[in-house]
Amino acid sequence: MGVPEDLLAAAKQCLSERGYARTTVRDIVAVSGSNLAAINYHFRSKDALLTQAMIEVTGEAVAEVLKAFPDDSKEWFEAFWAELIESFRANPMVWRANVETLAQAPHLPEVRARLAEGQALAQRELAQRLPRQDEAGAQVLLTLFIGLLVRWQIDPDNAPTAHDLAAGIRSVAEVVAG
Repeated sequence: MGVPEDLLAAAKQCLSERGYARTTVRDIVAVSGSNLAAINYHFRSKDALLTQAMIEVTGEAVAEVLKAFPDDSKEWFEAFWAELIESFRANPMVWRANVETLAQAPHLPEVRARLAEGQALAQRELAQRLPRQDEAGAQVLLTLFIGLLVRWQIDPDNAPTAHDLAAGIRSVAEVVAG
């Protein structure tokens, strides 16, 4: 691996161990064995490096969730949420750091832009996996995903289950349909 790859791996490790807000450039340098100047040279800033690391780590976690996306159109919705919730349980630091990164977006235009790119990619991926490859449905799923992630960070014991989400969406759809 080269210096950029070492820095990225170190940033991922620091995010999982310390979270976004508590990771310093000195932490990243200590783990990577690199130097402070290398962060600015390769990534322009600590925030840009941490954002890239977060996008990659989140992408890997979401890819695992999407691997479990069932082919049966009647079962996919609840199975998707069940797999996502399991990922929240199995990788709590990844998802906690994700929320911390989201919280930085309003203050850091570069972070906001990168996260917007990541959300657009996630929406396209979700649309391709929906039974009707539906962009509007994917937008709703992504919004629910982010909301569920935040709920899980605040109060996982009272966050909705996969079954709760499926029942709630059916209920809302019935009301909307009239």
